[in-house]
Amino acid sequence: MRFNPEQFKVRATKHFDTAWHDGPSILTEPLQKHRYPQSAYRQARSHPVFDTIQKLRETYLSIGFDEAENPIIIDEQDVYRQFGPEAMAVLDRVFYLGGLPRPNVGIRHEQFRSIEQIIGSVLDSSKEEQFRTTLHGYKKGEIDGDELVHELACVLSCDDAKVVEILDQVFPEFRALAPQSSRQTLRSHMTSGWFMTLGALWDRVELPIKLFSVDRCFRREQAEDAQRLMTYHSASCIVAGDDVTLDDGKAVSRALLEVFGYTDFRFQPDDKRSKYYMPDTQTEVYARHPTQGWVEVATFGLYSPLALAEYDIGVPVMNLGLGVERLAMIATEATDIRQMVHPQFFRQSLSDFEIAKSVILTKEPQTRTGRALVKTLASTAHAHYEVPGPCSFLVFDGELEGQFMKIYLEEPEEGAKLCGPACLNEIVVHDGCILGLPDTEKFASTKKEGVSTGITYLHAVLSEAVADIEHNAHLGQAVTFQTKMSKLAGDINIKIADHVLRYITDNNKKIDLRGPVFLTIRSELYERE
Repeated sequence: MRFNPEQFKVRATKHFDTAWHDGPSILTEPLQKHRYPQSAYRQARSHPVFDTIQKLRETYLSIGFDEAENPIIIDEQDVYRQFGPEAMAVLDRVFYLGGLPRPNVGIRHEQFRSIEQIIGSVLDSSKEEQFRTTLHGYKKGEIDGDELVHELACVLSCDDAKVVEILDQVFPEFRALAPQSSRQTLRSHMTSGWFMTLGALWDRVELPIKLFSVDRCFRREQAEDAQRLMTYHSASCIVAGDDVTLDDGKAVSRALLEVFGYTDFRFQPDDKRSKYYMPDTQTEVYARHPTQGWVEVATFGLYSPLALAEYDIGVPVMNLGLGVERLAMIATEATDIRQMVHPQFFRQSLSDFEIAKSVILTKEPQTRTGRALVKTLASTAHAHYEVPGPCSFLVFDGELEGQFMKIYLEEPEEGAKLCGPACLNEIVVHDGCILGLPDTEKFASTKKEGVSTGITYLHAVLSEAVADIEHNAHLGQAVTFQTKMSKLAGDINIKIADHVLRYITDNNKKIDLRGPVFLTIRSELYERE
């Protein structure tokens, strides 16, 4: 069957309902119901690298490529077969795999006496022989390293901790072991695995062969920096068949990159000219990004017949590779690959919305009646906000937590108003600061630019008051709840997540929830006639 590169020119974007996004993707944990009604949810964040991987996988599958798993561990000899004279330069940047040798431990009489002191018992000749046999079995590879401690503990009839102490103090050979390198390496290019995979497949399956793999590669860089890491993901594919040409690489490039929003493409010879590619076929792919202009995003070429002959591969092969992290950096406009891939090791930046989500009530009513009572108290407070004291308003007369009670919103002091001036302050997050702001012209722009938590001082304090009334009603007690000046978040029933407190402290932001609240709520129990 002739391979037709035209099949790749169908826009793969039809397989996706949405464009690239760098935000949350999966609905999970409910948010605070008092702030986000109608069953609002928080969205869990996916990682931009794995978002990119998933989009590439789906695109490859949609244009007819089968997914493959290539070998990660590559023998040094395969690197020579694939890269020829260039192998020495390539091997300079690979990680060789090493391991600890197994020591040939000789056991003297005095060492057994030391073992006896540690385990607190005498070893007879049969146990001494079993101990020697077990260590010899470890040396020969009959006992795995993670089984040695348990096997010796069984021989000595002691716990594993004693054996660890014995190996550390009696046999210094184990501590002195140094790793020794093998001739096996971690792949630095996906190409290393493709030659091995094609060598096993090309004459056993129908042509053309179209395979892709999105997986890790490892490169021993001199140092990691803003543009490179020692481990990265390669989104690589091969097309093998009798009529494969460079046009196949162009078509696949377009199909993959159009999904990420690229529309214009430029193909130009790559000056690096790797030896495993046929001369003058190694090609760089440049694409126009909506905000960053022309960027290099991929490389493709035709494998050299000399390299293919090393694996007895008898058909032309096109190989294309994209750096996943490179695509993710462009899509998210990241400037440092380290921070994009491993944000946990860098100081985190929190948006005002994220901070606002972390501002919650410490106490809330647990009953439906209690939650309704908060609303009734708030309505009464708004209706009689500036009524001077002494004054008292009956807000509730009924049953709560098995007790008949009356609940009053009141001001016992003469001349003072029912509610303090700060009761209607709204908690707003602005530029990383948590602020309690009144509804005045002075703070109008700050409230407009910031993110509201949906919590007022009044709502927070009333929620705590009703929660306390519920609790005391359960105990058969009446209670008078009073709030005066607010200086700290806890004074008005507000709790801020620990990680947000650390962020605010580290970045010299502030929390200002001060203000005169002066609110009194009183419950009164009575017997029903």
